[in-house]
Amino acid sequence: MMERVPILKLGDILIVSIQIDLDDQSVLTLQEDLADTVVSRGARGVIIDITAVEIVDSFIGRMLSTIAAMTRMLDAETVVVGMRPAVAITLVELGLSLGGVRTALNLEKGVVMLEHARSAEG
Repeated sequence: MMERVPILKLGDILIVSIQIDLDDQSVLTLQEDLADTVVSRGARGVIIDITAVEIVDSFIGRMLSTIAAMTRMLDAETVVVGMRPAVAITLVELGLSLGGVRTALNLEKGVVMLEHARSAEG
């Protein structure tokens, strides 16, 4: 049985905390679950917490970009939080700038960033 990444709801923000090693199948499942949940819950923001992620490869980098693009099409902003310095270095070395993916140092700052984005639209 495959582990699923839990999607928590905080108001109109969804929080995805990645605590497992992601393989191709779990990423595809996460993308589908997240798209369905954004629509069914009317979420305006998604926070992907990668604090527990120690190693990032181009696959995970592309996944983050794909999720951000997908949620934007569904009218929700995505913020990636909890990136370790080593992960940031790896992404840059791999040439993955994660275009369109907003980042914040931690969950609290991610929530504030989404709230500011929403009030700017307001």
